[in-house]
Amino acid sequence: MQTIPINTYNSPAVVLELIYQIKIKDAMTKNLITVDENTSLRQIQNLMKEKLLTGIPIVNGKHLLGIISVDDIIQALDFGYIEDIASKHMTKNLIVLEDDMPISFAISYFDRFKFHRFPVLNKNKELVGMITNRDITNSLLMELNKAVANLEKEQAFNVDKKIINQVQSFTVKKHDFEEAGYASTQVKKFLKKSGFPAKIIRRAAIACYELEMNIVVHSEGGEIIAEFSPEELVITANDCGPGIKDINLALQKGWSTADEWIRSLGFGAGMGLPNVQSVSDDFSITSSREGTCVISTIKLTKQLDKEV
Repeated sequence: MQTIPINTYNSPAVVLELIYQIKIKDAMTKNLITVDENTSLRQIQNLMKEKLLTGIPIVNGKHLLGIISVDDIIQALDFGYIEDIASKHMTKNLIVLEDDMPISFAISYFDRFKFHRFPVLNKNKELVGMITNRDITNSLLMELNKAVANLEKEQAFNVDKKIINQVQSFTVKKHDFEEAGYASTQVKKFLKKSGFPAKIIRRAAIACYELEMNIVVHSEGGEIIAEFSPEELVITANDCGPGIKDINLALQKGWSTADEWIRSLGFGAGMGLPNVQSVSDDFSITSSREGTCVISTIKLTKQLDKEV
């Protein structure tokens, strides 16, 4: 299982500050779907399918009894006991977190135990939430965006046109989550060095990161090309297939073809291409079985008030 790409000892100072500042209760999912111990595995299977879940807590009131995971359902189907009730097959020896802990604890737990999710209890030992890798990543991104928004108010728009004309290219490999995000990091560094305001840098980083992750998650690999000029940044993402069957569907928020494994890593939420389109001043996409080409253009010298 892929771990969260940050840690509690050598991450950047701003990230370290946040992971000790943000509480688990601020990041966790609170609106839980739960069932009681007499619910059949068949019913749980249908609920997982309907709600796109990989695990469901088994409770008695607010007291957590266990968890049924998608692996438990697969075994029940394989061995023919899918009509049994949850209490017979749920995992009872659970590792839990408390809602008042900083998310640094959750990050350490994910790295140590390699689980997809952890139940969260309050001081009264009541189930109050669940936390996943994606919950942590989203909370950090939200807080980092707030920090950037504060910084951009103080940053002057002073572009160095002598160094802005450049083309950078990055090879992106299928399922290479370890290097995923490298291209967007380099694009962000270059724009920052060139003196562009944080709001533009954030839009460019979002477009580049989402395109990069689409290649990692959904394709056989490809390339990100970033073309800089004083007026605009053109980000081109080319992959080697298998292509997108329905582009209109792919541009709808929440629509995704990601499999269960990808979702368990916190990716595949169906927001990649819609996010790119929303931050782009110009956007185009073409696709065939041979591959997909997405072009995102960020105007660097106007529309500075465009929302992200």
